[in-house]
Amino acid sequence: MAGVGKAALAAWDPCRRWSWTSVSFGFHRAVSALLAQKPERAPRWLPVCRQKTSFSFLSRPDLPNLAYKKLKGKSPGIIFIPGYISDMNGTKALAIEEFCKSLGHAYIRFDYSGVGNSDGNLQESTVGKWRKDVLSIIDDLAEGPQVKKEIETKGVWSMPSKYSEEGVYHIQYNFIKEAEHHCMLHSPIPVNCPIRLLHGMKDDIIPWHTSLQVADRVVSTDVDVILRKHSDHRMKEKADIQLLVYTIDDLIDKLSTVGN
Repeated sequence: MAGVGKAALAAWDPCRRWSWTSVSFGFHRAVSALLAQKPERAPRWLPVCRQKTSFSFLSRPDLPNLAYKKLKGKSPGIIFIPGYISDMNGTKALAIEEFCKSLGHAYIRFDYSGVGNSDGNLQESTVGKWRKDVLSIIDDLAEGPQVKKEIETKGVWSMPSKYSEEGVYHIQYNFIKEAEHHCMLHSPIPVNCPIRLLHGMKDDIIPWHTSLQVADRVVSTDVDVILRKHSDHRMKEKADIQLLVYTIDDLIDKLSTVGN
């Protein structure tokens, strides 16, 4: 699930994946709301005017209570993330609610702490505190698989996969946490040998663009990226295997020549 918009408030933990779409708006100007899925035919709806509506409170220990309005519906749900000092009764927030109603999708709008009907003092508000507000809304109000919270609670994440006989991979939380120490695309990769990266463009697990990022990060100057247009994640078709063997054979010849 992807956050949408230009607000600095959307810089959340990259490990979080949600079945909700977050819609955020910039501090000084609004941008068009982009929903997770567009209907085949746009429903007939009009932006609504400001109106008084009933709302609920999300109680949080040692943190201000947050005022919110939740609309039940199908997934993916939409969460409206307000701009600076904007509240949940703004024109955009209400218009998106009407849009979600017309499609039957779940929707949540809320007020930051210190804003609107939420508890708290605006003078004491910070981006970090409002970030916690958003995460509270996602973790405590949004329904459906909130991946990070599920992993921390259960100690394991059941990831659906068509490559498993069970239809799911059970990934331990410790495995994921430890993997955070081995991210390599944020700095140069100190590998100088010849490198060949083979990637299927139909890969639905790892985007083929990742191979381009790896090629850009390694310090070696002898790097080739080979993309196969119709190959998937496993690349186990006969033509894929032939390409792999030919590529290895070419590397052997190259290294043998260098060694001599």
